[in-house]
Amino acid sequence: MSKMPKEPEAFAEQVVAMLNRMHPEYAVELIGPSEALVNGRRLDLDNLFRLVAADVDRGAEIVEQYLDHLFAGDVVGIDGLPMDLARTMIMPRIHHESIFERLTKELVAHAPFVNDTVVLFVIDLPHMTVSITTEQMIQWGMDVEELEAIARRNLDQYAPELEMQLIDSEDGGRAAIVAQQDGYDAARLLMSNIHRRLAPELGGDFLVAAPARDMFLAMSADPNDFVDRLRGKISEDYRRLPYPITSDLFLVTRDGVAGTLAA
Repeated sequence: MSKMPKEPEAFAEQVVAMLNRMHPEYAVELIGPSEALVNGRRLDLDNLFRLVAADVDRGAEIVEQYLDHLFAGDVVGIDGLPMDLARTMIMPRIHHESIFERLTKELVAHAPFVNDTVVLFVIDLPHMTVSITTEQMIQWGMDVEELEAIARRNLDQYAPELEMQLIDSEDGGRAAIVAQQDGYDAARLLMSNIHRRLAPELGGDFLVAAPARDMFLAMSADPNDFVDRLRGKISEDYRRLPYPITSDLFLVTRDGVAGTLAA
C-alpha cells in the first residue's frame, strides 16, 4: 500500500478522495485543514492523521480500514444513537463564530460564548469526533442548556488532574500551559474548577489565551509588560496554528469567564 501525505492538509485531501471513491453516494466536502463534511455532518480527521503518523508505511491501508470500520455504522447510524449511550461521549469545543461561514448555524447544536466565540458539541468516538446536530439534540428531548451541562461535566472528568507547566517571568509574571494535545486543550477554559485550580498559582483572577484548539495559556493579569509580551506571541499563534479560535484574551474570575474584547 502507498504512503499517505505527511502534511495535514494534503492528508485530509487524500482521505476525502479515498472516501469519495469508497462511498460515491455520500456528499463529502473538505471544509478545513483537517475537517470534512460527510452528508452534512462535520468530522475531525486529526486523530486519523495521528494514527497514520505512528505507522507511515501502512498509511493508506490504515486509512482504508479505518473508513471501512467508521462508515460501516459509527457515523452513518450516529443520528440514531440513544442518549443513554451518547451521554458520556458528549464533549464541548470552542470555536470562533466564523465557523458558521462553513456550517449552517441553525443545523448545529451550539451555545454562545464570549469574545465572539461559540461552544459546539461533539460525540467523541474512539478515533474521530462527530458534531451534534440540532435535530439530534431535539430527538434526545434536550435543549442547549442541558446539552452544555452534560458536555462540561464530561470535560471535568476527562482529565481531572489538569497537568500543566508553570513558567515564571523575570518581570514578575507567571504563566501556566496546558498541552494535552487531545483536542480539548482550549476547551478546558470551560472546566468548572478552572479558577479554583489556577488562581492560587497565578495570584487571583487571571487571563487565558486560546488562540487555537490545541493551545491553552493562562497568565497572571499583571505586570502589563508581561501580558503585552505574551499578547504578541498569542497573535502569532492565532495566525499560524490550525483550528484558530481567537487572539483575544479571556478573563477568568471566581464568578466565571468574561471576554476582553473591549480591553
